[in-house]
Amino acid sequence: MEIATEMSRQIDCYLDLANSEIKVTAANMANIDTPGYKTLGFDFEAEMRDALSDGGSGRPARSPRIRAVDGLIARPDGNNVSMDREGLNMAEAQLKFRVGVALLRVENQTVMDAIHADK
Repeated sequence: MEIATEMSRQIDCYLDLANSEIKVTAANMANIDTPGYKTLGFDFEAEMRDALSDGGSGRPARSPRIRAVDGLIARPDGNNVSMDREGLNMAEAQLKFRVGVALLRVENQTVMDAIHADK
């Protein structure tokens, strides 16, 4: 038996997107020395907005739209990954994930309180 609320499904989507952002950032970091590699990323806010508007389920209908990031300075070998930028992105994605976990805990506690309200 699954007990889920609309809010918990939306938080689940938020956590999935934060996890995807961590994976994309880690891939960028792993390819810092790969000649010709272009930094990848996606618009977290737009992806979350799309997931929430897709029937209101809070579940993404697809993986995030990952694309090459424009406007970065490329080194002579064509690689444009900046470890400083990726480090900041990783910290932000980890913070988003931690916030999502905290929100999910609160939501689960609210559900548990409702279940045990008559005790």
